[in-house]
Amino acid sequence: MERQLVESSNLASIGYDPETSTLEVEFNNGAIWQYFDVPESVWHEFESSESKGKFFGQEVRGQYSESQVG
Repeated sequence: MERQLVESSNLASIGYDPETSTLEVEFNNGAIWQYFDVPESVWHEFESSESKGKFFGQEVRGQYSESQVG
């Protein structure tokens, strides 16, 4: 999945696949996680949020099924 680099103290890059509603997050420590059944509207909010780390912590972490892929 193609990800875009982000400015964040915790996150390195984020990406989204609208075909599968899968959000992919790469953390600054190199870990890559996928989050499943994420609505496209949440992706757009995440992508445009001023603080990616804050948005992730409040709106993504613990809200969706997840799997570490890297």
